[in-house]
Amino acid sequence: MEEFRRSTALPHLEGRRSCRDTPCYRPHAHDTFSIGVIDEGTSVLTGPPAGQILLRPGDVVTIPAGQVHACNPHEGRWRYQMIHMDQSWAAALTPGGADSHLFAGISVLRRPDLNRRAGALGEVIFADDSAERIEAAFTEALGALDAAEPEFLVGSSTDPELLDVLRPVLEHLRNDEVNPSLDELARLVGMSRFRLIRSMKRATGLSPLAWRQNVRIVRAEHMLRRGVPIVETAHALGFADQSHFHRVFRAHVAASPGVYRG
Repeated sequence: MEEFRRSTALPHLEGRRSCRDTPCYRPHAHDTFSIGVIDEGTSVLTGPPAGQILLRPGDVVTIPAGQVHACNPHEGRWRYQMIHMDQSWAAALTPGGADSHLFAGISVLRRPDLNRRAGALGEVIFADDSAERIEAAFTEALGALDAAEPEFLVGSSTDPELLDVLRPVLEHLRNDEVNPSLDELARLVGMSRFRLIRSMKRATGLSPLAWRQNVRIVRAEHMLRRGVPIVETAHALGFADQSHFHRVFRAHVAASPGVYRG
């Protein structure tokens, strides 16, 4: 079961309700700030460099933009909600602002009241409430999340200095219409291909080609939300065919492009 809803009043807000019993996500990152709510079952959160964290019913997980992670069901049915939003908007509503622990890394929070508050955020999105009601609900919830002590806090997996060194590689991966070779990418920054792979994983949490796929899928989400047809989206992003696009999209989003587009 997959259900997506976008706010009419605040289009950057997206809610998701999902139920899974098999592994569904590969490591990925969003360009949004995300709040996850575990409603039923257990799941395993993997977020380099932290290893694995077992999530339980009632847990609330906050994930900053750009933080690599994957979450998959553990021993049976797993029902959860996700709320995605513009990170600068979320920071403006948070008492700690951009310096809050919510934006410093993945936080796992274990308090029933926080679960109820976070779950209510999905309700106002699915109800398509007014901007005023939505902002009031998010201001209250983000304030409570900001004030809470995390059960786990996983620091950011990115390395800003190394990202600057790798910027020519990232630009090439972002803009090239075909997969560039590792040797070609390594020459751009004077590294061996093996050092490049290690450096990319340290800087971004992903290998070069995995990072490129993630960028393409984030772009695909934006296009599909705007109503761009699936075939046109796949072609614009350089996928060999629609079948290949479906496979890669599902591995990152755990839903088909058609279900996501709505």
